Amino acid sequence: MINKISVIGAGRVGETTAQMLAIQKFASEIVLIDLDDRYAQGVALDIQQTSEVFKFDTVIKGSSNISTIKDSNIVIITAGLPRKPGMDRSDVLKVNLKIIDGIMDGVIEHANDAFVIMVTNPVDALTYYACKKTNWDRSRIIGQAGVLDSLRMSSFIAMETGLSINDIKTLVLGGHGDTMVPLTRFTSIGGVPITQLLSADVIEGIIQRTRDGGAEIINLKKNSSAYDAPGAAVTVMVESIVHNKKRLMPCISLLQGEYGQNGLAIGVPVVLGENGIERIIELEFNDEENALFNQSVNVTRELTLQVDKRIG
Repeated sequence: MINKISVIGAGRVGETTAQMLAIQKFASEIVLIDLDDRYAQGVALDIQQTSEVFKFDTVIKGSSNISTIKDSNIVIITAGLPRKPGMDRSDVLKVNLKIIDGIMDGVIEHANDAFVIMVTNPVDALTYYACKKTNWDRSRIIGQAGVLDSLRMSSFIAMETGLSINDIKTLVLGGHGDTMVPLTRFTSIGGVPITQLLSADVIEGIIQRTRDGGAEIINLKKNSSAYDAPGAAVTVMVESIVHNKKRLMPCISLLQGEYGQNGLAIGVPVVLGENGIERIIELEFNDEENALFNQSVNVTRELTLQVDKRIG
């Protein structure tokens, strides 16, 4: 258990994340920050009142004052304009860049030693911006995307096959959007390659549904984006850091020569432990995988260039 985790943004993703973190007993204190002070306090109190059921002693606090994150070990950023039906990630970049800029000012001032997990979209571009603004070691700023996308892909495979999701392993890299790269060569059920169990057409359908995973939920719910699965994905990442599990998982990291890229944050396999991103794993892609990853790089770099233009 660590001392303190702060979640900035007490909306549905933030609330779900805080609840899951409390249940897992990762920290002595969890702070929820929101522009609406009373709302943040209400969310915190609601979670606190589940403590008897889930047997946690974690203290949950809500506030609108960013200084409340002082001395946090981990800061999770979920605040921002959510994507709505018909919107893509670039549509929300301009608004969310301003929001993240103000938040990172507060993180730098009050939690200068924390790890930062970025959830706000477009998460690749905003992870890049957080790295550039702080100038911290890249190991401390981690974008959540591939973990969520891999969870979605695993779920779709389980739904299609009827087999236990406990035996399904998937790996989704690249940008968190239409050009994400679900790697079927690294996907298996109980060690058996997915290509031995499902037809090419069915696999392609699963890949496309994975790419559309967030949009599908938005279109079904109409007035809300996904929040349970994103909260679960963040929880898995926090667990690996807090308990030094050194799990290999797909996360957004600033690249410094890996995969032939510099000055770009994108989803790659990383080892997460007590030091944050402890290692980036460089896979040997085949020609098809390399083409798909480069396509994702190009789209992500366009968003990154928009960030650079807006911050001068």
